[in-house]
Amino acid sequence: MDDEPGFDDFVAERGEALLRYAYVLTGNPHDAADLTQEALTRLRDAWPRVRHKADAHGYARTTMARLHISIWRRRRREHLTGEPPERPWEAVFPSEEDQGLWRELAALPRRQRAVLVLRYYEQLADAEIAEVLRISPGTVRSQASRGLDKLRSSLSTSPAAYGSTR
Repeated sequence: MDDEPGFDDFVAERGEALLRYAYVLTGNPHDAADLTQEALTRLRDAWPRVRHKADAHGYARTTMARLHISIWRRRRREHLTGEPPERPWEAVFPSEEDQGLWRELAALPRRQRAVLVLRYYEQLADAEIAEVLRISPGTVRSQASRGLDKLRSSLSTSPAAYGSTR
């Protein structure tokens, strides 16, 4: 019984990309799965309105970013883990050699990490990032600059942290 035509196809087509996006936002495969599930639940409830729009994927990403920010505000702390994901998720999450870079990214403050993820992973423009995170474009640029400075600094002091082998 498919009471929402097109939703199952959307999940089949874009679900894995949304899960990867959630992982980049949260830095944790378990939180990523929870975030993706909650966003898809909300998307399903709104599907009759959303399916007529051109970009349901963008709606889902925006929902995920806002849910994640809401979680920050409630928790005021992070629960990150350095454990590799379970075997079924290996294709979705970064390889073991890329984990160092992701750990450095996870060490950034939440807003800087979100701005960098949206800019470089999702390839959104500053204005789009500002809209998703509900901050000004100037704040987007300053947070990106600060985040990149911190990444450069930490990666230059520990090149082995991002998977380089000598």
